[in-house]
Amino acid sequence: MSSGPERLYPARDATLGGLLQRGPDTFFVEEILPFRPSGVGEHVFLQIEKAGLNTEEVVRRIARHAKVQPRDIGYAGLKDRHARTRQFFTVSLPGKTEPDWSALEDRELRILQCSRHDRKLRRGVHLGNRFRLSLMVQHGSREDWEAALSQLGQRGFPNYFGAQRFGHGNLAAAARLLAGTGRRPQRGQVGLLWSTARSALFNAVLAERVRDGSWQHLLPGERVQLEGSHSHFVASPEGADWPSLEARLCAWDLHPSGPLAGAGTDGPVGDAARAEQAALAAWVGPPEFAENGLVWADRLAGQGLRAARRALRCRTQDSSWQWRDATKLEIEFFLPAGSFATVCLEALGVQTQG
Repeated sequence: MSSGPERLYPARDATLGGLLQRGPDTFFVEEILPFRPSGVGEHVFLQIEKAGLNTEEVVRRIARHAKVQPRDIGYAGLKDRHARTRQFFTVSLPGKTEPDWSALEDRELRILQCSRHDRKLRRGVHLGNRFRLSLMVQHGSREDWEAALSQLGQRGFPNYFGAQRFGHGNLAAAARLLAGTGRRPQRGQVGLLWSTARSALFNAVLAERVRDGSWQHLLPGERVQLEGSHSHFVASPEGADWPSLEARLCAWDLHPSGPLAGAGTDGPVGDAARAEQAALAAWVGPPEFAENGLVWADRLAGQGLRAARRALRCRTQDSSWQWRDATKLEIEFFLPAGSFATVCLEALGVQTQG
């Protein structure tokens, strides 16, 4: 599996080391929505627990069972098969008989909740995910581990896209698609490859900000993103509100941001823009397509994608942990939508397998 550009992390306790073997007994994810189902409407609202299935496979199962098209099924976020996960789906059934949902259940899938809702679930509407992970501790004392876990909630970690975003060969396939070589993938795969390419460029910019130590600071001309929002604006050191912006940064009310490449002019300016452009110019794609990130960004802008921003940092919330024995540590925490638990663990020196 290609994990895309190198993910660099700030200096960490080198005595720590651990392993997470992803699987239904060690990796649990629960999706958190900001609302409850309305109880009425033409959509069936399901909460499903699954293991050994990814979200697309569940969608296909629901579609076959309910005799609808996959496009009639809504969901907020993607969950992979290497975990036990709980997530929500809506099924559009206007004027149709509702099937027996219990017949959909097997050892891989359970229906936890069934209600009605007045609209289709859309991607990205969830607040985030709560994780429960069982780690095998290989190095480090209990005191050092607990101090490091506390710091994840206080100082945060770089908000990279995780290795699973890049899949098996997705980055090379994205390079071929951007270069216009080879057979064009199926329609459903194109969006995935654009997402892979954008993730690679974001990670390259963030890695350079980690390298120069600025990922937790505002550069002049920074495009700052509000906590819990997609809203962003340019921060100018000449403005009277610069001190208050730095105070809000320390309070985790806003964040430095990096690019999700596409068409549009909503980027940084000044020093921040120059730093971002230099990072993109320095990163080069897979060896067979030795084109730099500026070329990729320009080509992505021509694909009808709208430029967006992503916070450079993240932190755990509502964390807790429990030692099961001398080498087994169970941790729980919440992360906002789009952030990766595996990246959080990498910042601690934990390797993930599976």
